[in-house]
Amino acid sequence: MTFNIFAKIALAKIEEAIKNGELDNLPGQGKPLDLAYLDMVPPEMRPAYSVLRNSGYLPVEASLLKEMANVKQELELGTHTEEQKEALINKLRDLELKYNLARESLRKNKKSR
Repeated sequence: MTFNIFAKIALAKIEEAIKNGELDNLPGQGKPLDLAYLDMVPPEMRPAYSVLRNSGYLPVEASLLKEMANVKQELELGTHTEEQKEALINKLRDLELKYNLARESLRKNKKSR
């Protein structure tokens, strides 16, 4: 019931802003949203990640995900020697381990609240 009240208030504020032209000429207006950066982010973390990203802050988990995606992309190129490929695979494993440890720490902190 409380959610409906907040939803109605939010909708009224949005409609008022549209009516007053406060949402005109915003950066990216009329362009599709680029949500590709969320592909590697677990669904339950996407809203928080988006807020943090839009405010210029990148949490440890997010920066690790970004770096993992870059390493995976580098591996997909397939233009490396076996030694380089092995180094990239080891780097990816290290990043995955750091990410999993960070997520576990986050999960433990969440449970202790």
